Amino acid sequence: MSTQDQIYSTPKERISDFVFDDNVAQVFEDMISRSAPGYSTIVSHIGVMARHYVQPDTRIYDLGCSLGACSLVVNQMVDVEGCELIAVDNSEAMVARCSDNLEKAGHRFPVKVQQADILDLKIENASLVVLNFTLQFIEKDLRESLLKKIYDGLVPGGALVLSEKLAFSQSGENDLMITLHHDFKRANGYSDLEIAQKRAAIENVLVPESNGEHICRLEKVGFSHVYSWFRCLNFASFLAVK
Repeated sequence: MSTQDQIYSTPKERISDFVFDDNVAQVFEDMISRSAPGYSTIVSHIGVMARHYVQPDTRIYDLGCSLGACSLVVNQMVDVEGCELIAVDNSEAMVARCSDNLEKAGHRFPVKVQQADILDLKIENASLVVLNFTLQFIEKDLRESLLKKIYDGLVPGGALVLSEKLAFSQSGENDLMITLHHDFKRANGYSDLEIAQKRAAIENVLVPESNGEHICRLEKVGFSHVYSWFRCLNFASFLAVK
């Protein structure tokens, strides 16, 4: 059972940058479900897309796997011969909990969970790569090279699912989506204090980009088909096919 997120529920003299430490890992399931509109829909549909795109004798990469939600649904949905799932996160706390979750669930094909920087990871023989709210934490000038590495590591017909928080070029739309997102969090029980302190902690860590920026970059690195398949407020997901 998930522990309730109360990390920012009391006033803090100094707001440190957000990190995926053990405190966050303990409450992450509750945090993400109450903070990211459409999260459960995105995760469940990643399983649907995995069933469509995963090919025999290939690898599946879950990059920035956190507690393993995407890895778990892929494991439930995919039934092909010879595939292997590699789940990667740079947080020791997340990797430990992800490993436990996948072990408890059991799996029908080999699963490897590892602590690593995805910028240093080699992507090979992949038919599906998942970046579920991960790219936004990568420095902007490193994002293109990471996506190019993923593209190069995909087999023909392979796919990338990229989910991100969005920014908008029109200030009015951007302000409205932020306001509605905060209203969403209030509706899920977060106080104004929690919302303000979390925003201060994450604003220098999570750097969102626009829908157009994501699509242009995916096309630039080589993807022949890019689809914007989901959006709820300022949260979106893209499907890019090689």
